[in-house]
Amino acid sequence: MRSASRGFSHRSIAPPWAAILVAFAYLGLSVACVEALESERDGRLGSPAVGEAEATVDSRPARSEVEAFDPDDFSRSTQVDNEWLPLKPGTRYVYEGSTVEDDGTVVPHRVVINVTDLTKRIGGIRTAVTWDLDYSDGELVEAELAFLAQDDHGNVWRLGEYPEEYDDGKFVDAPAWIHGLEKARAGIMMKARPQVGTPSYAQGWGPAVDWTDRGQVDQMGVEVSVPAGQYQGVLVIAETSASEPEAEQLKYYVRGVGNVKVGWRGEGEKTRETLELMGVERLDAKALAEVRAEALKLEENAYRVSKTVYAHTPPLEHKPTAEGQISE
Repeated sequence: MRSASRGFSHRSIAPPWAAILVAFAYLGLSVACVEALESERDGRLGSPAVGEAEATVDSRPARSEVEAFDPDDFSRSTQVDNEWLPLKPGTRYVYEGSTVEDDGTVVPHRVVINVTDLTKRIGGIRTAVTWDLDYSDGELVEAELAFLAQDDHGNVWRLGEYPEEYDDGKFVDAPAWIHGLEKARAGIMMKARPQVGTPSYAQGWGPAVDWTDRGQVDQMGVEVSVPAGQYQGVLVIAETSASEPEAEQLKYYVRGVGNVKVGWRGEGEKTRETLELMGVERLDAKALAEVRAEALKLEENAYRVSKTVYAHTPPLEHKPTAEGQISE
């Protein structure tokens, strides 16, 4: 699974955002979903924007591994106001915690999530963009652009991401995945009405970079205390991936706030990562402009580095906000 910074979902703890078995047979996709997927087999993933490559759908994953995605179901896609995962432009989430390495060494960990006022068109819809930073022992180890959108039912989708990984300040890799490219498919990061006992769901499918994360509602009504506050009625999402079936990341969500804690469980968990929300900041115009500039800078590099994925997408666009909402 991903590290905590990758996705918040990110791969950290659920994405932190009774073991989950990747039992796809129990997903029970409806006939309507099957028909939608058949339509995509005929080449309809949503009309790509200028500069966006046509999606290849000849070798899609098994139907039970993905969620039915309909680009016509996103009339206000960048207005992400799901009560469990709100993404208001100009908001910064700061998390701190630690990662326990194989030899028992405890390494300080810090993650910063910035909700920008940029958008990117993917799969025929406009997505909201976050610029995320992941620090290990004070060193930046990953910077990422993540692309999310909310459908008309209130579900928050992840349509891809561009992460850059670093070691000692040097670029190492950029395992990007974008819906419609290299067989990747969008997934659900947060259901509109999460309920205990419901089936797991794909949080995206990026086989080229081993993105196979799934989420499932684990608990509701939990009480959690973190530096940012004490919360009741907390939702817990457990995540797993096909590559690490015996490991789970746990993400704790609070209504009106979002992800407040990340944890783990399972004998197969390798990262043993924990994070807690330190605080939520509202950026002023200057700080938001600085975030925007850094996100655009990261994209410039993405076009140079990611020739088979990011290079086939249209550029980020600045959409001024009004009361925290991106204009469509």
